[in-house]
Amino acid sequence: MTIAIVVGSGPNGLAAATVLARQGVEVTVIEANEMLGGGARSGESPTPGLLQDHCAAVHPMAPGSPFFQSLNLTKMGIEWEYAPLDAAHPLDGQPAALLHTRMEDTVAGLGVDGARWKSMFDIKHQSFSKLVRMMMSPIMRIPRHPLLLARFGLVAGPPPSRVVRKFKTESARALFMGVAAHAMQPLNKPLVTGIGAGIITAGHQVGWPVVKGGTGKLTQAHIESLRAMGVKFVTGQKITNFEQLPPHDIAMLDVHPHVAAQILRDQQPKRFQKAFTSFKPGPGIFKVDFAVSEGIPWSDPEVGRAGSVHLGGSAKEIMRTEKAVASGKMPKRPFVLVGQQYLADPQRVKNGIVPIYAYAHVPNGYQGDATDQIIAQIERFAPGFKDRIVAMRSRTPQESEEDNPNFIGGDVLTGAKSPLQFMFGPKIGAHPYDTGVPHVYICSAATPPGPGIHGMSGYNAATRALKKLK
Repeated sequence: MTIAIVVGSGPNGLAAATVLARQGVEVTVIEANEMLGGGARSGESPTPGLLQDHCAAVHPMAPGSPFFQSLNLTKMGIEWEYAPLDAAHPLDGQPAALLHTRMEDTVAGLGVDGARWKSMFDIKHQSFSKLVRMMMSPIMRIPRHPLLLARFGLVAGPPPSRVVRKFKTESARALFMGVAAHAMQPLNKPLVTGIGAGIITAGHQVGWPVVKGGTGKLTQAHIESLRAMGVKFVTGQKITNFEQLPPHDIAMLDVHPHVAAQILRDQQPKRFQKAFTSFKPGPGIFKVDFAVSEGIPWSDPEVGRAGSVHLGGSAKEIMRTEKAVASGKMPKRPFVLVGQQYLADPQRVKNGIVPIYAYAHVPNGYQGDATDQIIAQIERFAPGFKDRIVAMRSRTPQESEEDNPNFIGGDVLTGAKSPLQFMFGPKIGAHPYDTGVPHVYICSAATPPGPGIHGMSGYNAATRALKKLK
């Protein structure tokens, strides 16, 4: 019997466990936290009884993920739910820019820039499935559909600061740049557009859904399916060195490269050890969970229909703030992402009190309190918001790292998504999941295809492990 150990129970660790268990491997998942799921969990908001997602909340990359498509989510009791609008980007003194699932609706709202938006992000459904498989495979593989990938690369390759020049209106520029800011990188770097372009393209195909009942319900259903396959789980056990691992034929590490280097320090070749310890973290987040009476009083009512709201002002303002954060400076008006998941999943509302999820991009390891700045950014586009707050709870970058060691300095993307790290992970090469130690692989969001609830880093790494074992 082949035996595998998976360290870390985030979405990629669970995906790796699934791939291995399907092949008859005896799998044990070891988690340092007392709770399973990594960033894909749910819990109570500051007001008892209100459901709030812990970190991952909106999942445009999940429905199209080849790994998630291999699960019978319906049988597992999982339902995707959708807000009336995928996203909104409020602007000072003018109507908000709106991102609809239907391409035609987004195009109509963007006026003279609609045709340009359509030419950049409109991909036929059959082609989208092919594109997703290429996007979520290691970069060094020969693409099966090179022309399709090249077309996507025309948008995903150049820096966002260059792509945004294609638009004539501030509405289209801000909408695009707000999504591009999800990369949490200076927006004048090449390939940084890849994350935003992927989210927009996926959104026009499958929308930006949430999990009915919270992201944690998806994780729990996945865990239950693994237990039914014989997978064992151990919680509250932190692995800090290789000798702590039980006997195994395969080890999968759903951890930050720095943690992997610590575990493998006596086994890992020097060039791998250097690459893993040199892996750079990205900016962090400062998160606030709000309980709000009757929701946020947005100046533009259309924003009140959007599951996700990007608060950053104009495209130029977003570029300035993201550059400042990446250089270690906290801007007065940070980019803030607001989640209104209750619009898609009304069961999260209790007696007129709604859960609101908000976080600001902050420098890695930021020591200050960004709560007031987050409130001010919401008030900027929703005067009176502060008076509706019933309760709130802040989480600092340090608290994020204490809860999840993958989130160094509050970096929930598990590493800076600079061009090389985004493409290759901790080490440049054809096999991004290899650690230099035989039959030990890294499968966290630090590896391609990067962050998001899609499970493909774990899927790819486990597939590599089985191939090498044979």
